[in-house]
Amino acid sequence: MKAYYHLPGLFEFYDFYSVFLPLFRERREYFYDWCEIGSIYGAPADCLWGGGRVGFGDAEPEQVSELTWRYGVSARLTFSNSLLREEHLDDRRCNALCDLFARGGGVPNGVILCSDRLLDRLRERYPSFYFVSSTTKVLTDFADLAAELNRPEFSYVVPDFRLNKALDSLDTLTDAQKQKVEFLCNECCWFDCWDRKACYENVSRKNLGEDCGDHVCVSPNAARGYRFSEAMENPAFIGLDDIQRTYLPRGFRHFKIEGRSLGSAVLLEFILYYMTKPECQLKVREAIYLDSELDLF
Repeated sequence: MKAYYHLPGLFEFYDFYSVFLPLFRERREYFYDWCEIGSIYGAPADCLWGGGRVGFGDAEPEQVSELTWRYGVSARLTFSNSLLREEHLDDRRCNALCDLFARGGGVPNGVILCSDRLLDRLRERYPSFYFVSSTTKVLTDFADLAAELNRPEFSYVVPDFRLNKALDSLDTLTDAQKQKVEFLCNECCWFDCWDRKACYENVSRKNLGEDCGDHVCVSPNAARGYRFSEAMENPAFIGLDDIQRTYLPRGFRHFKIEGRSLGSAVLLEFILYYMTKPECQLKVREAIYLDSELDLF
């Protein structure tokens, strides 16, 4: 059984993927044969429908669409703003993005969203898209997750990371439900956070252009920022061995890697850890670092 990774930075890391995707195709022997790229997700800067993170991707949408089409990778628009009102649905820029990516190619493109209002609009106008229920819904109760998985309009559902290790409950899912679960593997958020939904809503307000201050993170280590080494110590962390020995044998296939705001160098570390054979990691690192057109820092 193959694992499908959903990678961050569709617009944010265009230059990185311009180098990495041909490497992944041409030197496939560098990477585990049991894993594939399920999608690349993200949103442009100043995107009204954006959520989860305040977008800063500045790549041209036409170039992004062409790149993913060329390499047969599904592109996912991250439109997970949770506070959209009816008047926001007519935003010209976001609708133009949908027009562009709905054309697709050989592989269907998708949309990650939180708002049912937006879901209804996009289902009506863009039947070629598939839809992903966003982790910004903060589904921490297993019954809520099961109900979301039963919604036929969603192809995938990303539960809150704190359900990652609820294996006894996850084992009760049907095979069809398991195929829709997409685990967030490398979250660094404090496991005991009680304010996660408010954090996402703050991002939604900023993307809507509302005048609001920064969300004050309740984590005792908030000032340290994201560190992969610390994410690995999170009780909910899903590592390489976990995927191979625990999740794939149980029938789970989809794994989301966060990191749209972390930079290309950190993204490379995720790819080396999750996808690259240990004996080939230096070769991949050299191929990326030594590309004259790519600045990882």
